[in-house]
Amino acid sequence: MTRLLPSFLDDLLADPDLSRLIDADADCTAMLSFELALARAEAEAELIPTDAADRIAMAGATFRPDQTQLRHATLKDGVVGPEFVRQLRAHIGDPAARHVHFGATSQDVIDTALAIRLRLIFNLFEGRLASIVSALDTLMTSHGANALMGRTRMQAAIPITVADRLAVWRGLVARALDDLQTVRQRNLIVSLAGAAGSAEKFGDRIDAVRDTLAGLLGLSVPSYVPHAARDRIAVLGGWLGQVTGALGKIGMDIALMAQNEIGEIVMQGGGGSSAMAHKHNPVRAEVLVTLARFNAVQVAGLHQALVHEQERSGAAWTLEWMILPQMLNATGTALLHAKSLLDSIDGIGQPGPMPAA
Repeated sequence: MTRLLPSFLDDLLADPDLSRLIDADADCTAMLSFELALARAEAEAELIPTDAADRIAMAGATFRPDQTQLRHATLKDGVVGPEFVRQLRAHIGDPAARHVHFGATSQDVIDTALAIRLRLIFNLFEGRLASIVSALDTLMTSHGANALMGRTRMQAAIPITVADRLAVWRGLVARALDDLQTVRQRNLIVSLAGAAGSAEKFGDRIDAVRDTLAGLLGLSVPSYVPHAARDRIAVLGGWLGQVTGALGKIGMDIALMAQNEIGEIVMQGGGGSSAMAHKHNPVRAEVLVTLARFNAVQVAGLHQALVHEQERSGAAWTLEWMILPQMLNATGTALLHAKSLLDSIDGIGQPGPMPAA
């Protein structure tokens, strides 16, 4: 995707590891994995010759698509699939070329490629969520017994302990980590349903092909045709908003605790000001709030993309392509900042009991 932000914002608002999993090269690699696995699965089901599948596998291993041509063709076709398959067939060469992509449609390759990349993304997010839970446990051990003023509606309420507040933070993150399993099950699926969802070219061998394809790609077979049923994407978007919302809550609390008049937290670092040398702004905490609010807005867009007309939508599907990568980036970036922010904390609250408000 064309750069939309100046490069000096990259460290603040972008996740380099996530970017490598969603860029054009990663997408093409995943689409190629689908096509090679599809040929193998179809050969096992005797839908295409075994020697054709062997040729596709051997020649496909050296295939590198022309990204410039993909971009130009996608402007015309509205989808990358036709040009990607055309280039792959040209690279494979006759007679095996005609067996490439047999029975599939562009949505099959693109949606399955998304699932292939999501598997890696979920692993990345899982590790980061677990590290944040661990960081919160460390803070609980070192500062949990300290006194803190509890606040309701941003007013002093009654004394609590640091552990009381940390338990809320930890619970939000731990539940998001637990909920990832459901998101995985819903989204790590193969799509193979053909031109209009009826898998018409496979006949009674479709189940065998889907099962083999899923096994080769490390995915599962859905019990429904996923082309126009996008509820799994809405679930994914909701979970991404849940993660960034949990981290945004932590960021908001820390930003408030860091106010000069309150001074309930001590952190390393802090952002400077061009006009006020005394400032130590809680930048990472603020960005966590920003990213939470950004994803909250995008969730509504993915719910708009639930509305697919008939058997496939061009408009709704394209909306997913615009929104989902940005939500994934926001989530990855928030996880990075949250861990760094928690690791920077030197003290929370105060030892001993706190006077009543």
